[in-house]
Amino acid sequence: MAVSMAALVADLAAESADLTAMLEPLTPGDWERPTPAAGWAIRDQVSHLAFFDEAATLTATDPDRFQREAARLMAAGADFTEVVAREHRRLAPGELLDWLATARAEYLRTFAGLDPAARLPWYGPPMSAASSVTARLMETWAHGQDVADALGVARVPTARLRHIAHLGIVTMAFSFALHGQPVPTAPVAVQLTGPDGDNWSWGPPGAADRVQGDALDFCLLVTQRRHQRDTGLTVTGPTAETWLDLAQAFAGPPGRGRPPRPEGRQEREWQQREREEREEREREWQEREQERAADD
Repeated sequence: MAVSMAALVADLAAESADLTAMLEPLTPGDWERPTPAAGWAIRDQVSHLAFFDEAATLTATDPDRFQREAARLMAAGADFTEVVAREHRRLAPGELLDWLATARAEYLRTFAGLDPAARLPWYGPPMSAASSVTARLMETWAHGQDVADALGVARVPTARLRHIAHLGIVTMAFSFALHGQPVPTAPVAVQLTGPDGDNWSWGPPGAADRVQGDALDFCLLVTQRRHQRDTGLTVTGPTAETWLDLAQAFAGPPGRGRPPRPEGRQEREWQQREREEREEREREWQEREQERAADD
């Protein structure tokens, strides 16, 4: 079936609007709340999205310049995303919101006019324009999940999860190669239940290796926002089990993933550490604001 660029771009615009709706009511202190990504506050999630939106637009408008700038950034090492976060921590919340809105609008405008099959460079392997939009949707949803977790809110899952699930599946070989493991030849059947109760299936139904369960759980796992133990997925077969231990739907070096959620006393201690980290972030923000005021 032909890929509809208009439908992909519309889904990304809708995902973007959901994220903006979470961000707009936040107080300055809220932007300093720690997220599950170690060392990152909500502000860092937003600067990450805005920066890589601009980079993704550049892949279509000036690919040579993108490749030069990407090479310089990746020369910082595997933690180049940390460099991006550090370099933008002095931006005020309003500046971050404006940056994200502007960068995302330009990306949507640019990609709406592209051939879905057009090949574009990226920090990992080159990808099609359609895959770029799917990847931006995945990134928006995944980093939005980090924001939601920091705020303690539950988001309503949508049928847009199908894009993320598909990306998680087609990156199976990438996930194995990224960890230096041979790419398996055994097929894996994936059978998921979407938010509306629809059945989403990939792979041969008779495959010995299978993953079954809720689409939301699968998307949380392949974007490394939840540990497999904290999902309700049913995994059958050694290839499927190994894959879900390594699964990574995003480009870059191997992600750290998320540890399983603690229980009992460990849960209380974890919540206390979260509160302490949030208070420390808020103190840091106040200090930065005082520095900004002094500079002005």
